[in-house]
Amino acid sequence: MADSPPPAPVTVPACRNCGAAAPGRYCPSCGQETALALPAAGAFLREAAGRYVALDGRLARTLYHLSFKPGFLTREYLAGRRKRYIRPARLFLVLALALFAVLRLASEVQPGAAIVFDDGGEPVGANATVPGEHPPGKAVVKATASEEGGTIGLFDLGIPWGAHFDHDLRITVLGPGGPVRDRLQQRIDRINRMDRQDRAEQVQAGVLRYGPYALIALLPWFALLLQVVYAGRSRRYPQRPRRYAEHLVFGAHNHALACLMLIVTVVSPWEPVSALATLWTFFYLFSSLKNVYGGRWSGALARGAIVAVAYLTMFALVTVLLLVSAILLG
Repeated sequence: MADSPPPAPVTVPACRNCGAAAPGRYCPSCGQETALALPAAGAFLREAAGRYVALDGRLARTLYHLSFKPGFLTREYLAGRRKRYIRPARLFLVLALALFAVLRLASEVQPGAAIVFDDGGEPVGANATVPGEHPPGKAVVKATASEEGGTIGLFDLGIPWGAHFDHDLRITVLGPGGPVRDRLQQRIDRINRMDRQDRAEQVQAGVLRYGPYALIALLPWFALLLQVVYAGRSRRYPQRPRRYAEHLVFGAHNHALACLMLIVTVVSPWEPVSALATLWTFFYLFSSLKNVYGGRWSGALARGAIVAVAYLTMFALVTVLLLVSAILLG
């Protein structure tokens, strides 16, 4: 009996990405799909949008829980239930970028409206016709002001640096004399020689350009404050977050909520809505502290107040640095 011919060798397709054998729908080595047909236009747009805004339902689910359930997303993340929600770092980053995009759009609709002054020295929208009246939906940068102008600085913190501005937004550096102050004033003098509207628009553009970086830089400081105020008592509250990374998760969710409420404030033309969003932001902080870290309400209020004061102090410093960067680099 003649021998039957040997079976033909089975050819296993190779992954087009890494070259490994990939007999199934996905490469077991790198995870790329093996069917590489070009997607239709609709599938292409769904893939692009879904990667960034989670059109599979996670976006709506995440925003709902973020907005109305203080501390819920943090507890879910720390408990390991993460797939159904947008991750905290991405959520914060997306909302921070969305906030400054909305601010930029508002400034383009009414150019130069962010930083100008009325006859009383109070910052208002550039197109305001009544002194002190703020047009709806406008971003307003406030500073200590009087009839002679206004001042921003860190004097209350014992740091003798700041800036004085007059009604035309001409700026004078305040601080100890020396080469640093002189060089800074020389660069600012070039800005002062511009007309009023150009100065306002340059500062505004710089704030919008560097604002997201400043906001992101404040997150590690917020987490460090939580690490300090919640040190100790691990036996009494064993489930309380202890590690710095856990505080970062909590901070990312609270910063994301603040960005979302600021978007509501900028977009809404109704003052009661803006006031309600501001109040909700502060209540959200204390309520989320209570829900995530446990303990009594008195402890959450006391620790929250300490965190708020220290955070706002750093926020003042970052704001001054942001304005200086906007003037010099804008």
